[in-house]
Amino acid sequence: MTTAATQPKVKTGTPPMLIAARIARFLVGIVFVFSGFIKLNDPVGTQIKFEEYFEVFAVDVPFLHDFFMALVPFTLAMSVLFCAAEIILGVALLVSYKPKVTTWLLFFLIVFFTFLTFYSAYFNRVTDCGCFGDAIKLKPWTSFSKDVVLTILILFIIGHRNRITPRKTGWVVALTTILTLGLGVYAISFLPPIDMLPYAVGKSIPAQMKPSEPLRYKYVMEKDGKTSDFDQYPTDQSYKFKEMVLVNESAKPKITDYRVWNDEGDFTQQTFEGDKLFIIVKNIKDIDAGSLPAIRALAEGLQGSKVTPYILTSASDDEIKAFRQEFQLNNVSYYKADATVLKTIMRSNPGTWLLHNGVVRGKWHYNSTPDAAEVQSLVK
Repeated sequence: MTTAATQPKVKTGTPPMLIAARIARFLVGIVFVFSGFIKLNDPVGTQIKFEEYFEVFAVDVPFLHDFFMALVPFTLAMSVLFCAAEIILGVALLVSYKPKVTTWLLFFLIVFFTFLTFYSAYFNRVTDCGCFGDAIKLKPWTSFSKDVVLTILILFIIGHRNRITPRKTGWVVALTTILTLGLGVYAISFLPPIDMLPYAVGKSIPAQMKPSEPLRYKYVMEKDGKTSDFDQYPTDQSYKFKEMVLVNESAKPKITDYRVWNDEGDFTQQTFEGDKLFIIVKNIKDIDAGSLPAIRALAEGLQGSKVTPYILTSASDDEIKAFRQEFQLNNVSYYKADATVLKTIMRSNPGTWLLHNGVVRGKWHYNSTPDAAEVQSLVK
């Protein structure tokens, strides 16, 4: 006869491995949703990264040059699909929708991203992978390490996928799909809903061209096979200099490559004086010609006001002169800027960008070109 005192004890509570699998599922889901949302907020920015990768691959793998260059025209669609997939699969994992399929799809997606970040880090190519868009800048090896950790977590989840109870949450995933694709289309058709770039409305361009505080460095020195750090260069000449490391890297200027010029010289400082509306023409080949009548009407409406319109372009002189002639913009002076800078300033081609004493007061996609009255009201 077995008494209560001799009966075997029954274990209660949640098994540790199940808890670990739940934590891993939560972490992976949150990271994918966050990463996808940040990038889908600015799909053109992600498109630019895809273009950079394909152009690099075309050079580094010459026998596949034509293949990679053939993918460039599809990079915007790829940007939306990949970013949306991150969000949709992240949500599906969080709500336990078809966990077996979801975890394997996440695994293939993270393998793709891990390859890209490894390539960036190891070969020092495309040094900013854009993993979290412009919200969080990660160094190449940091991005790669992050993807390795995610890969391990996803493999752990796959190993314990039978512990995840499937739930009837297809409606959540379907709604997520509609909303994410809608966000991508909106951001392409107008501009990123949340502008995280240094040229956003409210940002001071000249202020961001300077350090936010004095830059501080430490000196890494070597003596007798040992390294030491110094806040100031040591007077002891027996030390051998190794490197100088910036301590407060976050204080570095946010803008380092903004420059405007014409045949007469540098015009950069003049862009920070008074009120100027820049018509951004990144290139002539891909410009939306149907939007030019509205932009021309805006430029004409500003004539005689304190807001002076200019064309800011990276096109050649011959191209921009022909462009001004074709679209009756001969009365608008043009200036040159680096193509990469223009891509950062404006995600549409063309677009309009308003500066008041160097502070951004307005920024418009060609689908939402303002009228002269709206522009003038922003600089009163």
